[in-house]
Amino acid sequence: MSEALVGDRRPEDVMGARGRPARDGAPTAYVLLEDGTRFDGVACGAPDVATGEVVFTTGMSGYQESVTDPSFAHQVITFTYPHIGNYGVSAEAMESERAWARAVIMRAAVNAEDAPGAERGWLDWLADCGVPAISEVDTRALVRHIRDAGSMRGGVFPASMDEAMARERIGEEPPMTGQDLAGVVTPARMSVHGGAGGPRIAVIDTGIKGSIVRQLVQRGATVELHPCSVTSAELLAGDADLFFLANGPGDPAALGHIVQTVRELVGKRPVWGICLGHQLLCQAVGLQTYKLPFGHRGANHPVKDLRTGRIEITSQNHGFAVTPPGGAARLDWAPPARAVRWETDFGVAELTHVNLYDGTVEGLTLLDVPASTVQYHPEAGPGPNDSLYLFDRFMQAAA
Repeated sequence: MSEALVGDRRPEDVMGARGRPARDGAPTAYVLLEDGTRFDGVACGAPDVATGEVVFTTGMSGYQESVTDPSFAHQVITFTYPHIGNYGVSAEAMESERAWARAVIMRAAVNAEDAPGAERGWLDWLADCGVPAISEVDTRALVRHIRDAGSMRGGVFPASMDEAMARERIGEEPPMTGQDLAGVVTPARMSVHGGAGGPRIAVIDTGIKGSIVRQLVQRGATVELHPCSVTSAELLAGDADLFFLANGPGDPAALGHIVQTVRELVGKRPVWGICLGHQLLCQAVGLQTYKLPFGHRGANHPVKDLRTGRIEITSQNHGFAVTPPGGAARLDWAPPARAVRWETDFGVAELTHVNLYDGTVEGLTLLDVPASTVQYHPEAGPGPNDSLYLFDRFMQAAA
């Protein structure tokens, strides 16, 4: 078990039945938002203070995948599902080499290790990773507040810390708008994965998830992960068959240097973007992005494929979106009478996917050059498998 302390007690000292943190008296930690809203609870992770953008995710599982997803860098994750930690953690569930979320907020944390694949308890693992956590929080009230007021800065603090000091710590945290976090999560050097003799895919790694790399390698690809500082000349000199734009954290509008690189790649080889990569490719062809009130995070988002009429349940993790034609924040949910298209710097783009929760843009295809995007995560790590076929479609572009 971890020797990390929670306040002046070890994790095992604050555990009740079934490895749950025991609330046997006064709260030992609290969540504070920048607007002054406070939620009390029980500390159960690393004994540190953490601040960041407080967001929520609706997935019922995949808590370890979420914390190790680089897209959650500089964020404090609120899990809407009550029981988190039921099946422990394992090396297989890692989406990167480390935890990226700043802290975790839960209603009913569990530290059990009795699932067949468990290699460690969830709360022990959080403590070892240096991630503060809090349980016994009214997460329903917290999420409702974020939905009304929008995602905002906040943090997890020990009960002993004065609120005035906590507010100062929150004020020192920069807002997510305008943050270039790709440079924080990108690798220091290029690495190669796979190598079965299939298509060579050059990735601009702005925080790619391990499950995306696995999906490409399983289809026979050789995957090159390049730092996001890579130039278009370097990528083109490598003579890759396809270019891939990965997911990642932060504000896409702050990544002008990557957008320029993408502009110089479009039309040279097929290009595909996922999540942040979708936003970067759209900016590269002349479209704009904006910040969503509270983002899309979870594994239950319905998306309609406008070409087939099929509705897919998708996994999503993003706080920004692409501005649709006309500059409106969202599109009409009703099926369009004809294809939705608009002019870009590289010819006509056709809307291919739309979010049925709020009408935001979920996918585009450029009709005059080989390029397409989806806002959601077809690799399903975690999430449903409805969209895995998109990897096959992407690979066909190299045939």
